[in-house]
Amino acid sequence: MGRFKKEISKSTPDLNMGSMSDIIFMFLFFFMVITTMRESTLFVTIQLPKATEVQKLEKKSLVANINIGEPNKLYVAKLGHEPRIQLNDQFAEVEDVGEFVYTEKEGRPEGDRNKITWSLKVDKKVKMGIVTDVKQEMRKANAFKVNYSSTKAIK
Repeated sequence: MGRFKKEISKSTPDLNMGSMSDIIFMFLFFFMVITTMRESTLFVTIQLPKATEVQKLEKKSLVANINIGEPNKLYVAKLGHEPRIQLNDQFAEVEDVGEFVYTEKEGRPEGDRNKITWSLKVDKKVKMGIVTDVKQEMRKANAFKVNYSSTKAIK
């Protein structure tokens, strides 16, 4: 008679999952540190003009953006195709720029209030009349450090 042999199971040993939680938390902290949150959602379409002489801003924490352009596709039916001003997350009129400057200054530390750079992100198709009106309101609110955002022209 033949002998019956016990079958030896050839399964692989279990993986040690003890350090898996450490790796997951390292990835989590890494992505939390390098991710920047978007400050505001754009409601206007902006195609920046090209410039030959551009400079990067030193401290982006001291920059406040004023966006001017045609409303997005979602808002064209309600607002039309005329250029609009966007301050933070809302549409505004020219008269609201002074109040925006005041609230932005109040939200910053006292030492940084006079160092704020006001960055105008203006679509290249927008007429200069609305930009001039915005700048006049900024002058009335003592916001003199103005920057025009642009993209670098390829030579």
